[in-house]
Amino acid sequence: MHNNRETLDIRAVSKLSGLPSSTLRYYEEKGLIKSCGRRGITRIFKATVVEQLSLISLGRYAGFSLNEIGEMFASNGNPSIDREQLLNRADDLDKNIRRLEAMRDGLRHVAHCPEDNQLECPNFQNLIKKASKLQHQEDRKAKRR
Repeated sequence: MHNNRETLDIRAVSKLSGLPSSTLRYYEEKGLIKSCGRRGITRIFKATVVEQLSLISLGRYAGFSLNEIGEMFASNGNPSIDREQLLNRADDLDKNIRRLEAMRDGLRHVAHCPEDNQLECPNFQNLIKKASKLQHQEDRKAKRR
């Protein structure tokens, strides 16, 4: 018999985590979380699963795939995070921030451009070329994955 203070049924986990039960079942199927038993047909989880789900949400928010997040947990469910992987992701975020800032600045320039036709604006032409080049690079990376 499970001690009710140490375990939660799937409905309680869903309520505490804000995740639908279907997501919890999917995460269990993917091996990200583990139920510790059943009460009838209802899955039962250790209460610590809520903290684990918070870490999964943080990983998703940071852009990690579910497979990458799964690799960040030891078999006992405790975090086993590769610090180098975190630094690489932080570097990727820095690149995206710089790219988005450049795009924002370019769009603002075009919005206030004194040219009657923005297509004649040299800065707009540069923005188009840069965006096209970056998009081709991203497309090539996506094909390699």
